[in-house]
Amino acid sequence: MNSFSALVASVIPNPTPVVPEQAGGLLTILNWAAGIGLVLGVLGVIIVGIKLVISLQRGEGGQTLASLGWVLMGCIIITGASGIVRAFV
Repeated sequence: MNSFSALVASVIPNPTPVVPEQAGGLLTILNWAAGIGLVLGVLGVIIVGIKLVISLQRGEGGQTLASLGWVLMGCIIITGASGIVRAFV
């Protein structure tokens, strides 16, 4: 059985992904989209922080904390998008 597993392991190819030259423009667009998404994420955190200060002065800060969680979840998804796609492909 050991020789069979060695045979199977030697037959299975292990390709390395190569980006074609024609994909240069697409990669530029993806880099721009990721950069814009992260800038908007930082802006969202700043806006939620301002809303949190105002809400806490009024005594209603709980709902604003929930929106901070959503903004941070969006930032995590944006930064981890390539890893998420790589897990499914």
